[in-house]
Amino acid sequence: MSTTDNQWPLWEVFVQAKTGTPHKHCGSVHAPDKEMALQNARDLYTRRSEGTSIWVVPATAITASSPEDIGPFFEPSNDKPYRHPTFYVTPEGIKYL
Repeated sequence: MSTTDNQWPLWEVFVQAKTGTPHKHCGSVHAPDKEMALQNARDLYTRRSEGTSIWVVPATAITASSPEDIGPFFEPSNDKPYRHPTFYVTPEGIKYL
């Protein structure tokens, strides 16, 4: 029995619900190219007008940190409180921050 993977490349899908809001990861699709990935993502994740914009990114283009690196990778920011959202006071009337 062959164990080769015959599936198309994997694409990660990000959808923006409303203009001005951030894109959020909503899942993945398989497609042979970016145009088909975009169409598959539209058909699968925005069937009921849930979005205003879609991004598709080849899964192979995403680089992630490793859970084992939590100490050395993230510790340098602990001494910079201004990077944490609790440092700032949000003015009234600010949307989508």
